[in-house]
Amino acid sequence: MKYFFKSFPDSLRELKNVRCVTYAAMFTAMAIALGYLTTIQFGDTIKIGFSFLAKDFGAYMLGPVVGGIINGLVDLITFVIKPTGPFFPGFTFNAVLTGIIMGSILYNRPVKLSRVLAARIVNSVVVNLFFNTLWIAMLYGNSFFVMLPARALKQVIMLPIETIMLYSVMKAAEAAGLLKLFRSGRHSSGYSGSK
Repeated sequence: MKYFFKSFPDSLRELKNVRCVTYAAMFTAMAIALGYLTTIQFGDTIKIGFSFLAKDFGAYMLGPVVGGIINGLVDLITFVIKPTGPFFPGFTFNAVLTGIIMGSILYNRPVKLSRVLAARIVNSVVVNLFFNTLWIAMLYGNSFFVMLPARALKQVIMLPIETIMLYSVMKAAEAAGLLKLFRSGRHSSGYSGSK
């Protein structure tokens, strides 16, 4: 629990680093591109896509504060460029909350499959199942409990796929030395957050 609260000021300090802002912009652009290239919509209530990879990896690298900013920006920019329905601030709230959840669980922590799975489960239950279903019910006048089974089935199917994909990307980045490169640049610019 102590680590959870420490991750927020550490992530906030990341914003003082030019490299962090550059990475955040890169993850934002990658998430928007992945959203357009990989998203499939099934009616008004179910959407499958892989932009989560760039957003969650950004939260892992830069923490919950910057992760929340990245997710919020992706949501707003995507809506401005190509809206798929009416603007609803609840979805932006969900995007920010996803970045906070993923960053607070993964940031500055060793890459473990169990940790990635835990982060994806918390996000799936809190954001995807509860809040997303609630906002869709409010927007389209559908019953929350009528939509819940189909949305829960989607989460059960996508959870292992998303977990394995994110874990693989994180392990590949670790093996390629991207984390060491980023952290060495962070420390050389005067930032001295936790390791």
